[in-house]
Amino acid sequence: MKLLMIGDVVGGGGRRMLTRYLKKLRSENSIDAIIVNGENSAAGSGITAALAKEIFEAGADAITLGDHTWGQKEFAGEIGRVENLVRPANFPPECPGRGWCLVTLPTFRFAVVNLHGRVFMNPVDCPFKAADKALSEIPRDVPVFVDFHCEATSEKMTMGHYLDGRVTAIVGTHTHVQTSDARLLPQGTAYITDLGMCGPYISSIGRDLKPVTKKFITGIPSRFSVAEGPCTLEGAVITFDPQTKKASSIDPLRIRE
Repeated sequence: MKLLMIGDVVGGGGRRMLTRYLKKLRSENSIDAIIVNGENSAAGSGITAALAKEIFEAGADAITLGDHTWGQKEFAGEIGRVENLVRPANFPPECPGRGWCLVTLPTFRFAVVNLHGRVFMNPVDCPFKAADKALSEIPRDVPVFVDFHCEATSEKMTMGHYLDGRVTAIVGTHTHVQTSDARLLPQGTAYITDLGMCGPYISSIGRDLKPVTKKFITGIPSRFSVAEGPCTLEGAVITFDPQTKKASSIDPLRIRE
């Protein structure tokens, strides 16, 4: 079977790419399921229930989030009503929402786990312990796909080897730059340090270049709006055996307008 995981969706341009290409990709590549990271889908910061519905209607079967989960203040009151959407499992237990979910499709079912890194990011609970806890709760007969939303490549790689053989795939998100290290780890887990993004590529990781450049030069804070212009859709297709739950390949994907 094949499952497509899409990197961070940035703003309206990123959502446009999902609407334009997801169903086509599913049909032309015999994709059985699609997981999308939607944490930047609301003008570059956060998501809403309405935008989650838009992403599902575009063709996603599950949505993962990250450090901008609460970027839209009303979403804390909405998250509990959105099925097949997960926020990082290592957020404080008092937070609404869930850190993993079980997605049931007509052909098979699978689990999705969302984790949040700690290096160069806001403080959260230990992602390694959160991963262990989630795996202890997930039925053992389903393939598990992990989105590790994380800044440091070393933390992502360490988590990859920590979960090798215990999950079908672990992919990195957050840095918005697709890495060239897609591979199978020794125990059969598919891995890539970062999927990339789904958003405007003439930009600074999706943001308008002018205010970002000004901030780097002057140090003066500025509002970073989402860039306009042509967009890219980036992710990876994971081929796996639903019986053994082992991956046989991971192939990066990129479409540019």
